[in-house]
Amino acid sequence: MVKKVIAAVVLIALLTVAIVQAMDKKEAAPVNTDQTTANKQDGLKIGAKAPDFELQTLTGETVKLSSLKGKKVMLNFWATWCPPCKAEMPEMEKFYKEADKDIVILAVNIDPQLDVKGFVDKNGITFPILLDKDDHVNETYQIISIPTTYFINSNGIIQNKFTGGMNYDAMKKFTSDLN
Repeated sequence: MVKKVIAAVVLIALLTVAIVQAMDKKEAAPVNTDQTTANKQDGLKIGAKAPDFELQTLTGETVKLSSLKGKKVMLNFWATWCPPCKAEMPEMEKFYKEADKDIVILAVNIDPQLDVKGFVDKNGITFPILLDKDDHVNETYQIISIPTTYFINSNGIIQNKFTGGMNYDAMKKFTSDLN
């Protein structure tokens, strides 16, 4: 009798494991065959065309990425509560003041519901702050961690990507490598 109970328990356990694994494989299958996701990921690779967008600045102006063709763009995604973002802002301001006229800094804020203007005023930031109110650009660029910065050349091609806080020298190097 004890042997039959043990055999039944083992059999139920094996069936449970088999069912769970089969369900996991079915859930994973669409991810591997989803062309939309694959295309989005392809669009963010180095060497791909940077997805176009249009956002309002903190001052109410509208900026469209495609209108900056011919300029080198440092596209930074950040938030007011992010410690590495806070640390790189003074470096970015210094770089902005010293950069060539053919380099444009666009800092896309992903938490516009917070006091972005207060943050900008407190830190003396003068470069354009774009507000991604509906997270559309954040999602398009598949921002997983912040800060993340894309370096886009004068032809609108993503030439490099940096995740994490940057210092002045890194900004200078990445932008000088842009063509």
